[in-house]
Amino acid sequence: MDPAAPADSIGDYLISARSLDEYRAMFALTDTDLHDRAILDCPGGAAAFAAEAAGLGARVTAVDPAYVHPADRLRDHVLAETDRGAEWLDAHADRYVWGHYGTPEHHHRVRRAAATRFAADRTAHPSRYIAAALPALPFPDNDFDLVLSSHLLFTYADRLDTDFHHAALRELLRVARGEVRVYPLVDYLGVPQDALVAELSARLAEHGVRTEHRTVTFEFHRGADTMLILRN
Repeated sequence: MDPAAPADSIGDYLISARSLDEYRAMFALTDTDLHDRAILDCPGGAAAFAAEAAGLGARVTAVDPAYVHPADRLRDHVLAETDRGAEWLDAHADRYVWGHYGTPEHHHRVRRAAATRFAADRTAHPSRYIAAALPALPFPDNDFDLVLSSHLLFTYADRLDTDFHHAALRELLRVARGEVRVYPLVDYLGVPQDALVAELSARLAEHGVRTEHRTVTFEFHRGADTMLILRN
């Protein structure tokens, strides 16, 4: 963690490593959602989702600006980030619901395993991982059956303003021929972003975008049990 950051700040953007199991829970993904579908994971971070979902027939493209770094260097950084995230959780454990993971220690093991799987897959299948960043993606219109976005939008509302969120969501919708699913709708402190979500939903509606809130079975931050679904 950045020593200059306030005690209640996570500091720099955290590159997280999540598993397919976590993605299934966060985004209410079914086997049908994954089988023979072109899926965008943006930002992908150090998730093992692209690697693990490939075994179910999904064609996942992960996008993250961190992929500009060489695979071995990023692997070492991600493992350090995983440890940094564990330190944050240990210091703020009361803000979280541990039912999905059991204990902070198990959560840490899951994340380190996902980071290791990600690093190996990025080396073996580099074409799955594209270095780019919202709100400008290097894909044609309607390129993906399903678009997933976790732990950037709304999570970092303290530094990403409303206009950035609007531009990012419009860009995710541009490359989607199916749904866009966004999780969570709270910031990294667990504060609900209801006003921001409502304002963005209203602005998107002016462009014909339909929005839906759907409850999911996953809750890690207290109250973070809802994803936002967008359709053109």
